[in-house]
Amino acid sequence: MGDDLGNDWWEQRDTTETSAGEEDREEDREEDREEDREEDREETKQPSDKAFPHGKKRKSGAENPRPAKKTALKSQEACFLALEKKEDEEEKKPKKRRKKKTITDVLALSEPKPGCPGDLQSLVLEHFKNQRSVIELEEMNLQNSCFLACNDLTHSLSSYLKEICPKWAKIQNKHTEKSSVVMLIVCSSALRVIEVIKQLTTFKGEAKVLKLFAKHIKVEEQVKLLQKSVTHIAVGTPGRLTDLIKREGLTLSALRFLVLDWNWRDQKLRRMVDVPEVKGDLMKLLDIGITKACREGKVKVGLF
Repeated sequence: MGDDLGNDWWEQRDTTETSAGEEDREEDREEDREEDREEDREETKQPSDKAFPHGKKRKSGAENPRPAKKTALKSQEACFLALEKKEDEEEKKPKKRRKKKTITDVLALSEPKPGCPGDLQSLVLEHFKNQRSVIELEEMNLQNSCFLACNDLTHSLSSYLKEICPKWAKIQNKHTEKSSVVMLIVCSSALRVIEVIKQLTTFKGEAKVLKLFAKHIKVEEQVKLLQKSVTHIAVGTPGRLTDLIKREGLTLSALRFLVLDWNWRDQKLRRMVDVPEVKGDLMKLLDIGITKACREGKVKVGLF
């Protein structure tokens, strides 16, 4: 039987076995290559924990940006923080307010002008316009006939008083009424009152002069002084003069001359009417009877 198959059978068998073995080996190699590729993919995606024994895994390229970009972001954040800090500091800093001009600044740049009747007239109307009716304002309005000649800034006090009251010696001798005066001089402060009294030396003659202000002197004491003897000239501040008139310690029955220390300026270049408190007291003084006496022709007003 072996002889009948001949040599071709063996050759065919060997050929078949050889091709089958080659196919098996080829399949094994293909499987090995596929496994290698699979391992390479796994390693690329995520490194194993064994490569990092301390539990710290290296960040992938997506999670760990390039150092240059990170530095740029940090610098931008620093700039933004610096700008915000600067803005906060500027907000916290008190804003510089523009300095308002004071009355001293304004008066320092203006030339001194002598007072005139229109100045007092407009001042009275402006002060009482919101407090009085139209009819009352007309009654308070001082006519030009109520005023004496005004100081043109060339007179001393004595020379001015001699001009507006040339017959002073005769008027002085006729005055015998207590608690009243013939001439009332109104100043802005106690210090100015003392200065004015010193300047009266060449004018007053034998007349008695009394200082009436609130500094260190009680109003009751001044009432007693007025009642004690005849006083010809009183020099005082508007606030104290108003109190004395309201208390009837000083009457206006013998008053003939009201002189306002209008043009004098203090160290801050303020006149008597530039100080709100003094101006208010002056308006009260005029309102309690002097304005009425002026309109009746009993009292004349002079602006020194």
